[in-house]
Amino acid sequence: MNNSPLLEDLRLFCVVARRSSFAESAKEVGASPAYISKRIALLEQALGVRLFHRTTRSVVMTEEGGNVHDWARKILDDVEQMMETVSSAKRVPRGLLKISTSFGLGRKYVSPILSEFAALHPELKIQLELVDRQIDLVNEGFDLDIRVGPGHEPHLFSKRIMPSQRVLCASPDYLKRNGLPADLAALRQHQCLVIRERNQSFGIWRMMGPKGQETVKVSGGLASNHGEIIHQWAVDGHGIILRSIWDVAESLKRGRLVRILPQYYQEADLCAVYPLQLKNSAKVRECVRFLQKKLDVNAPAMTV
Repeated sequence: MNNSPLLEDLRLFCVVARRSSFAESAKEVGASPAYISKRIALLEQALGVRLFHRTTRSVVMTEEGGNVHDWARKILDDVEQMMETVSSAKRVPRGLLKISTSFGLGRKYVSPILSEFAALHPELKIQLELVDRQIDLVNEGFDLDIRVGPGHEPHLFSKRIMPSQRVLCASPDYLKRNGLPADLAALRQHQCLVIRERNQSFGIWRMMGPKGQETVKVSGGLASNHGEIIHQWAVDGHGIILRSIWDVAESLKRGRLVRILPQYYQEADLCAVYPLQLKNSAKVRECVRFLQKKLDVNAPAMTV
């Protein structure tokens, strides 16, 4: 509606109702009496009622003006409460924080960190969903996605929270039976355990190496959409895997897996992706900071 009353006119109206004078109201708000009179006249025109009985010495609210005053105070109080709530949400983490990430990363690292974070922020409700696909944050209502690997949608914001790589490895038993691949192309002759990663083409391994980026098409008798299953199959000797270093670090240290072709790797940084700038959401901003801090502390145990 083009003739809807303006909030500022409602504020002026409440001042005049309290002061019962255009002149005194003008002094309070730092405007001229003529300006106050004009704004009240426009408000009356927009509402279609007379708000004040005007005399040479004072203004007195009409019955309709009293009704409008009650509504105006309620409207202005609600607006002030809304502004305070929005402003507070920028400063203090509260409300529902909906987070998504992959199965392995979520179970091993993100969920324990969120447990600590929740204890520090009792006004926050956290919902963590583990998925094996790329999340549409906006349409699915997520505040934050913790992803492995570079790149994000142009309408979203992103922050790297920990550097990482994907590496090639296999069990000593598998290598004893099948030998070490001489180069990346030799992976075509090996059993490779393929996982449908959230940001990877199925069975296509793109690696950085001495000659820059190289690509190899791999296959094998076993495949899954769950990283922990692929990891265990590799430990059991079924083939070669390409996994994030944080996922296989413990198995490499214990000798259950051996890194092969160490000159090849995939960039796989851990990134926080979110639809709102961090300055506009305390719950997302503080969560990202906490994840970054805790992952940095855990980094030595997540690498080899």
